[in-house]
Amino acid sequence: MSDAATDTDTYALKSATLPEIAAPDLPYRPPMPRDYRPRIGMIGTGGISASHLDAYRTAGWEVAALWNRTRSKAEAKAAEFCPAARIEDSWEAMLSDSEIDVIDITLHPEHRAPLIEAALKAGKHVLSQKPFVSDLDAGEDLVKLAEDRGVRLAVNQNGRWAPHKAWMREAVRAGLVGDIVSAHVAIHWNHGWTAGTPFDAIDDLILYDFGVHWFDFIASVTGDRAESVYANSAHARGQANKVTLLAQALVRLDGGQASLVFDGGVPHGPRDTSFLGGTGGSLQSDGVDLGAQRVTLTTPEGIARPTLEGQWFNDGFRGTMGELLCAIEDGREPSNGARENLRSLALAFAAVRSRITGREVAVGAARRLES
Repeated sequence: MSDAATDTDTYALKSATLPEIAAPDLPYRPPMPRDYRPRIGMIGTGGISASHLDAYRTAGWEVAALWNRTRSKAEAKAAEFCPAARIEDSWEAMLSDSEIDVIDITLHPEHRAPLIEAALKAGKHVLSQKPFVSDLDAGEDLVKLAEDRGVRLAVNQNGRWAPHKAWMREAVRAGLVGDIVSAHVAIHWNHGWTAGTPFDAIDDLILYDFGVHWFDFIASVTGDRAESVYANSAHARGQANKVTLLAQALVRLDGGQASLVFDGGVPHGPRDTSFLGGTGGSLQSDGVDLGAQRVTLTTPEGIARPTLEGQWFNDGFRGTMGELLCAIEDGREPSNGARENLRSLALAFAAVRSRITGREVAVGAARRLES
């Protein structure tokens, strides 16, 4: 062997000492429109709507009307978050109100698409709860409808504005780490609490309903480079859930690789780690939960450790609506637009088909969520 081959420094048995440098100021915080202050209508006031409404109240945005199939639930949400909002007897009445510009649809996926279509046809801008659709072709039809009607359609992928994810994404966009070569996420959180709840009826609870946040993160930093997915899942020893709580996926990128590991059946020692390796540097985040993440940027110039502000809940929800409002104000597509979100769903759908078939699946080959 040559001397170079046995050099312990170049063999990475030791790491180089780099200086600490100032972290760059990046636009990772939830965006706010300059002057645009529309009246917002919400269709569906189930459990997740509280996070939406709390975020809008914090931002100072007006929620003018609420509708829910069970009127008392809408009344309770209005009393807590937006007392001036009126309670509609039908969601159609909200769509016919010319003073409401933006509709936030929080219903379950099986009920969501027809209401999105109706809102777009009524000339409303729409924020759809995630997952956006369970069929890519249906999603493409809704995207085209929004474009034809000249309105904006965005998706509530609220994880995009979790402070650590948002900072890492903006660092990639700013070119601070060059081209992404590898992207790896490992989430070790106990999801055993879902046993006996409606979540326990979702076949791919971890890989899809939960994992879509991280497929979306991978898509947001790699664009259209994902080529295929290989995924599997397993029951954890001792778990009470009917559905599997362990899942993992390998993503083949054009000129790179990505992986996602979800340990939803580990009851102790929660941890959330992400690593992005690029041709010009790397990013990593690490912490025990959504609100305790530490991010490190490493480049040839040194190591930067930004001090982050905010929390995923509910800054993430302020981010998704804020980005939609900014896009409307600026006459552009929102970064969380539905067209881009179809990439994230294509990854998730491919992962689910791979889990079912045991084979690697090309991204885009699985056109709908399978079970």
